[in-house]
Amino acid sequence: MVQVRPMRADARRNHERLLRVAVEAFAEHGEGASLDDIAKRAGVGSGTLYRHFPTRQALLEAAYLDRVEAIAARADALAAEVPPHQALVEWLYELGAGMIRMRGLKALLGPAVTDSGSLVSTGCGDSVKAAAGRLVRAAQQEGALRRDVEPIDVLRLAHGVATASELADGQDRHLRRYLTLLAEGLGAQGR
Repeated sequence: MVQVRPMRADARRNHERLLRVAVEAFAEHGEGASLDDIAKRAGVGSGTLYRHFPTRQALLEAAYLDRVEAIAARADALAAEVPPHQALVEWLYELGAGMIRMRGLKALLGPAVTDSGSLVSTGCGDSVKAAAGRLVRAAQQEGALRRDVEPIDVLRLAHGVATASELADGQDRHLRRYLTLLAEGLGAQGR
């Protein structure tokens, strides 16, 4: 059995900084983003970048997974801060805004995002579905969400709303309004 050593604190900081800078660089420059420039902007050498991410694809996949995992983790933070229905709506807003911001990364990854066997696809799908499930169940228990609504329904609708918002203005300016309308339609009183 291969034993994986935990990352040292400085290596973990470098890894996180590289991911953060990579997301920004790929958003700005697309596929042509320079890996050397990413390393420089992150304050590390190229060797450090390649130790963490041996290929451009590995960096793209890790950056995408990192962003999706961060959005999924926000579900629990919001659930601890505000009532369940509000947590669901706020999380859907963050998810939708994240989808819009990550569209470029998703396009660069191509089939890795949609291939049901890829780590990117399964890792992203599982964490987001689990987060949606927790928030939907809590909102239903609160009596604020229809009982027949499934987490996947909410995710698919949120994806559609994010796409509609992006088409409307190229950004996420309409996203909150559209999600508020969606949430009202899914409310228990709308049944």
